[in-house]
Amino acid sequence: MVDRIKGLLLAFVVVTLAQGAVFGQAQKERTLDEIKSEAIKRAENGMYPLIGLDPSDVKEAFASIKSPDNDEWAAAFSAVADRYMAQAKAVQAADPLKASALYVKAWRLYSFGRWPTPASEGKRRAYARAIEAFLAHARFMDPPLEVVRIPFEGSEIVGYLRLPKNARAPVPVVIAISGLDSRKEDLSENFGAILPYGIGFIGLDSPGTGQAPITASETAERMFSRVIDYLETRPEVDKTRIGMDGQSFGAYWATKLAILEHARLKGVVAQSPPADATFQKDFVLNKTLGNREYLFGLGPALTSIFEGAKSVDDLTTIFPKMSLVSQNLLGKPTAPMLVIAGALDTQVPISDAYLILTSGDVPKEAWINPQGGHLGRQVKVWPDPVIFRQVIIPWLVRTLEVPAQ
Repeated sequence: MVDRIKGLLLAFVVVTLAQGAVFGQAQKERTLDEIKSEAIKRAENGMYPLIGLDPSDVKEAFASIKSPDNDEWAAAFSAVADRYMAQAKAVQAADPLKASALYVKAWRLYSFGRWPTPASEGKRRAYARAIEAFLAHARFMDPPLEVVRIPFEGSEIVGYLRLPKNARAPVPVVIAISGLDSRKEDLSENFGAILPYGIGFIGLDSPGTGQAPITASETAERMFSRVIDYLETRPEVDKTRIGMDGQSFGAYWATKLAILEHARLKGVVAQSPPADATFQKDFVLNKTLGNREYLFGLGPALTSIFEGAKSVDDLTTIFPKMSLVSQNLLGKPTAPMLVIAGALDTQVPISDAYLILTSGDVPKEAWINPQGGHLGRQVKVWPDPVIFRQVIIPWLVRTLEVPAQ
């Protein structure tokens, strides 16, 4: 643990100096041609947000996009997805496995058609079709995926629950929280890899995203407390072994719940968790607009999850209230945590990870990639699926005290 903290501190100092050298320099958003080129490169290299997309499909969609119009973007990717949807429906009776794979292709394309946020009618239609395609794929899952609807403040929390097959006793369950632009569908596809270890999961959209019933705010974590309440009513769930996993902005909620719900959470994974520096005015203005690690539109995507926010300038008023320091939470008792980060992350400063690691009352573990960006990613070395399988799953298996299978 001491070596981990020393390594983290060194990375923090190096990155802070590097950031300081360029701090204040204006960043420009990519042009449409730059977006196309970068997106194709990311598809070819299995990089977010194009993980799992066929580069030829991406190129085909981009051939129809002549402007940055949201609806034109959504229509182009939906047109390619429509073809896969039609093919899947045509073969699902005779070849369910082929149909499932085709539905996955359609889902990923529709989902990128609404990326990073459904900011227009066309993008909202693409998102609705993405859900339709994903649930069509989910019908072939074994063990099955259950769509749960949890009553909440006059509305409902929609979650995707999957439990290990043939479990003879109550099982541990992980609450998986999406990030700013990912969705519970992405999480539920990825978390299928944890089922063979005897652990279930429930995938959820972050506040202000997807089908979440509330927008982001200083108190929006109450939505996840309600999910814990729900899981405690399920006889299949071991109430003493509920975990949580959050990515990016989802890691903010996971970190906050690790404090506020430390008595009910057995362990929490926070991947690139915002805590304090992320929410400060200078960082918002200098690192959000035109952020190149993000494909495009980080500022508008962040703005979209808060009620009443219309511009990045509005975030400079809203964000400081989100700080875990301002809320006087850091330093209070926490559940056991694994904090994952990349030292070169431009979306969430490494200092936030260090701040979380050095607070609270129980030892925390860290996995810091000195060559990693957001979420600790490193192209072709530490892509998202590898981090999940080699870092996150083993920690959850150990922390949730899952017997050897």
